Amino acid sequence: MELKDKLVSSFLAFENTVDVDTAVHDIRSQAIKAFEEKGFPTKKEEAWKYTSLNTVLKHDYSIFPKEENAIEFRDIKKYFLHDLDTYKIVFIDGKYSSHLSETTHDKIDVCLMSSALSNEKYRLIIENYFNKVAREDGLTSLNTAFSREGAYIYIPKNKLADKPIQVLHFSTGNEAAQMLQPRNLIVVGENSHVQIIERHQSLTDNPVLTNSVTEIFADKRAVVDYYKIQNDNQNASLIDNTYIEQHAQSVASVHTFAFGGNITRNNLNFYQKGEGIDSILNGITIIEGKQHVDHNTLVHHIAPNCESHQDYKGIFDEKSTGVFNGKIIVNKEAQKTNAFQSNNNILLSDKATINSKPQLEIFADDVKCSHGCTIGQLDDNALFYMKSRGIGEKEARALLMYAFANNVLSSVKIPQLKSRINKLIATKLGVNIGFDL
Repeated sequence: MELKDKLVSSFLAFENTVDVDTAVHDIRSQAIKAFEEKGFPTKKEEAWKYTSLNTVLKHDYSIFPKEENAIEFRDIKKYFLHDLDTYKIVFIDGKYSSHLSETTHDKIDVCLMSSALSNEKYRLIIENYFNKVAREDGLTSLNTAFSREGAYIYIPKNKLADKPIQVLHFSTGNEAAQMLQPRNLIVVGENSHVQIIERHQSLTDNPVLTNSVTEIFADKRAVVDYYKIQNDNQNASLIDNTYIEQHAQSVASVHTFAFGGNITRNNLNFYQKGEGIDSILNGITIIEGKQHVDHNTLVHHIAPNCESHQDYKGIFDEKSTGVFNGKIIVNKEAQKTNAFQSNNNILLSDKATINSKPQLEIFADDVKCSHGCTIGQLDDNALFYMKSRGIGEKEARALLMYAFANNVLSSVKIPQLKSRINKLIATKLGVNIGFDL
């Protein structure tokens, strides 16, 4: 049985495990119909022209996780920012792990989607925000149909989350092949601020496919800092769909650090619904082997006097493949828009590939919009200069690559996270680059 047919037929069994007497039931039912109609994306679609899911979809994935596999903190300690006090929402094979998590309902809500979807206490938030900004494409609809578990974060008006929030998803290999579909809802009220760090990590060599959807709502003057760490093993594939709705004078930034995995596809969508908004999209990709990372971004400028800034850097070695498909849309009413997009890439091998497609659709006449793309190799003159000063070739190449990516790293606002990313970059480059880590 093909995966699509297996998922559609499994939906009835899934419904028997959730409350069908809620408004979410109708949303799920419509979503499975949409997925049945649209199915998985193919390379025939323009947005998926350079990314094929055929090899990923061939496995016989387990759709429903078994009971939680016993994992101790010592087994996964290295994946946490353990030198930083944070709230933690931890999932093992798609199920919430209470003994590894630290949640709260004190002034802010850091808890579970399953609770929010079924508890009357959260009904108004769910009715007002759940599935309101997510698209109805095949993958997002599939996630919506099976939405049950994930992170629910609600920051009320005029509140500062007193510490960052870590959201971690682990897969253990309890199944021969496993499909996970976490659903996150993050609502940040007027004048409020939150920092979130997200990671999907496979602990097994068994195939894992994660189809994640995150909806983020930033109210007036809210500040959202979101960090995604993607450094998984060779048999783990991730499709990450993130939708962000911003309102007047809010600031939302998403940093994506893509360092590994089989196939990684990041669909990142910003919708600006108010004046004075700033949207920031930054990314660093360092991959090798036959790894594939695809960044697909959209910033939709709907109101005037807003800004967006995109800066994506890629370093590709061996037979790895990168894709950057960035679209900026400026509505006719969105005068005085400043929108900037940059995608710069280094190919370390003749067999590495990058497909870059910046796009601007501008319907206003009083705007400042620009996009740029570069693809090249390391500067031989700079490399010669550093070697002439006694720096070994390997270290010189690493320093040049680090400098290439550093301006993206400099915008990370959590020092402990910046230190962790430094270490990951040094590991990917294969050297001790001499920075204070």
